Amino acid sequence: MQAKEIKDKLNLLIEQASEIDPSLMTKLIEINRWIKHIKLGSLISKPIVVAFLLEVITDSRVWLAIRSLPSAAEQKLQFEQMTANERYWYGYLFPKWINAADTKFYIWKKKMMAGEFNQTDSDIIKYIAQDIVHREGDFWRRYIADLSMATDLIVSNHQNKPLCIQITSVSEEFHAQKYQKWQNALQLWEIERGLFLSYNPQENDFIQQLVNVALYNSDHLAPGKYMNFS
Repeated sequence: MQAKEIKDKLNLLIEQASEIDPSLMTKLIEINRWIKHIKLGSLISKPIVVAFLLEVITDSRVWLAIRSLPSAAEQKLQFEQMTANERYWYGYLFPKWINAADTKFYIWKKKMMAGEFNQTDSDIIKYIAQDIVHREGDFWRRYIADLSMATDLIVSNHQNKPLCIQITSVSEEFHAQKYQKWQNALQLWEIERGLFLSYNPQENDFIQQLVNVALYNSDHLAPGKYMNFS
């Protein structure tokens, strides 16, 4: 999708949201204001910004399509046709973000536009996601979840119970501090269970170990638990 098309889609979604979901309209206006004066060539040269915009456009279209359905029964049927992770995102986390005052939103938009957003564990997360799919699990990944909700991946396994996961190679010195910030973020967003995965890239098969822990705890971690696994 070209930069002009992205801007046009965003404006169209703002118009649609004004009639269906004013809270989404407010969020989209804020995003539109953020990119409004960026020249098309400059915008397309910022791949992270473009990727984020495409995610927001996709999620907003899905959300508005659901909200446009004429009855609660039809909306329920739409959710039932989704995967467990999609249902958790569109039925819970995305509408929660739409309606919340996201205090981190201003900060990470600024960093993203300045090219200061650095996904240090991006390759590791990608390998974990690939292995989850290889083992017939499912994952969901969104910039909003990552940057506002301290969630690199949402993972589900046999029991279709989505689990929010953060993956880090943080040093021993800062581990406790980062874990506490992560737990605080999940509780702020009323995410009822989560998994904080720390890895040592020097270990053999550490990807397999992380995936084992993620899939097992997706099925078995109790509500109200925020597990710290190193």
